[in-house]
Amino acid sequence: MTEDEKAVDARAVRRYLPTFADLVDRLCIVQQKAIFISEKKDAYLAEIGDILHDIDVILSEQRASRRYITAHEVRAIAVLMLTNRFIWENESRARAGGADQDRLLKLTHSINGVRNGAKNELAALDGGRKDFKLDCFAAELVPEFGNWNVFDGGES
Repeated sequence: MTEDEKAVDARAVRRYLPTFADLVDRLCIVQQKAIFISEKKDAYLAEIGDILHDIDVILSEQRASRRYITAHEVRAIAVLMLTNRFIWENESRARAGGADQDRLLKLTHSINGVRNGAKNELAALDGGRKDFKLDCFAAELVPEFGNWNVFDGGES
């Protein structure tokens, strides 16, 4: 390989790949789409297959390094699925307009902060990127929406 070919090859290597947390988050979203947007189900199932493949590759690498997924990560995955579903439903209501639109948008923003917190919990497994700007208003949510302080050190 010539020096020019090596330089081109080095530029062709991706530098910003989805992390384990990003892949799990996307899997949660695409799984919902496969269920609720039936006319595009085949496309979503194909994407799910690609995501599952990449997650398997990452988990295989982690096993080779003697790092294993624990109940802590399973909990973070459960929180990701729940937050993504809540955001999906809430955004639909907010898009419909009405007097509650501003309140619903703030709620979505709050729950998105919890979602990013769950992704940060998963990032510990493989040293993935963390989101340090969570902007989470979960502590300010009114009780009718539940207690979303799930990663504050307590077991919620």
